[in-house]
Amino acid sequence: MASIDKEKILIEEIKLVQDIIKRMASNSFNVKTWAVTLVAATLLIKGNSNHTFIAFIPLFAFWFLDAYYLQQERLYRELHKWIIKYRMDHDDDLFNMSTTKFKNNVQSVVRIMFSISIFPFYFGILILLIAYIFIANTDHIKSFFECIQFCLNGVTNGK
Repeated sequence: MASIDKEKILIEEIKLVQDIIKRMASNSFNVKTWAVTLVAATLLIKGNSNHTFIAFIPLFAFWFLDAYYLQQERLYRELHKWIIKYRMDHDDDLFNMSTTKFKNNVQSVVRIMFSISIFPFYFGILILLIAYIFIANTDHIKSFFECIQFCLNGVTNGK
């Protein structure tokens, strides 16, 4: 194969992988947007006092999905590096977008969930959600502390 043809193939293959990487980054952004929207929407649902716990479902689901897209992005970055390094010398696997051979080079989805690029965002939402639940259920908390105070006063008065 001529050198010019190899360069054209290399450029087209790299463009294809870069487009996939851009799409994964865009998906990650969209997942974050949907996570905030659905967590907020579930908090607006009126029901019994436990309805606020439904908000944890979209939070953890989108947290996992965001980590999955980040893992896919990292896999395609590994493919990108491989193409640049390998393509000019070899013609096999042209335009093969399979990333299975790079699985060992990239962290697992669960590990990525706690990476510096994702964890602060979702942990922040988690803290705000817990604070909201705490504030929304102040009647129960107030009753709990009154019960404790009553029990403690009963114990001290009974002596």
